[in-house]
Amino acid sequence: MAKKKQVGRRVEGWKAKSWFKVHTPDNLGKAYIGDTIANDADSVVGRIMHATLGEITNDYAKQYMKMSFKINTVTGDSAYTEFVGHEVTRDYLRSLVKRRSSRIDTIVPITTKDGKKVRLTVCTYTFARANLSQEHSIRGEIMKGIAAQPGAWDLSALLNGLVSSESSRAPIKAFKTNYAARR
Repeated sequence: MAKKKQVGRRVEGWKAKSWFKVHTPDNLGKAYIGDTIANDADSVVGRIMHATLGEITNDYAKQYMKMSFKINTVTGDSAYTEFVGHEVTRDYLRSLVKRRSSRIDTIVPITTKDGKKVRLTVCTYTFARANLSQEHSIRGEIMKGIAAQPGAWDLSALLNGLVSSESSRAPIKAFKTNYAARR
């Protein structure tokens, strides 16, 4: 029997595709975070890449923070990203909770100076167990402390504050007189 002829266009394999090197934004030093493969440069734009902060800054003490970046421009074989979000790993958050202490989560939606909408989740850990009224008081103080800040922050300043843990110091000072926080 004769072989059937292939009908339609033949899909090119791996040899037709090219690799693109993905880099972080300028404020993180345009660090190399990985490669992605695609047929053409237009199909790379919009992809989400993940990397830990430890890999980006070569500070492996910050390996617990996962950063997300979206590719927005491609030049040659290099793809450049913008910051989309970050997340602290669950095992790290669980290691911070100790016996006879409280974890108080506060979700604060803010709009930065450059018009970006950001949802911050602030986790507060106390030395001793806090009762409900103390938790409400701490949440209120954090909301007031953060609500005063976003007018001064643009997204890159907020990102730099998160990376250096600078932005977490101001809310703690606001309610430290009411209740002592461990972290």
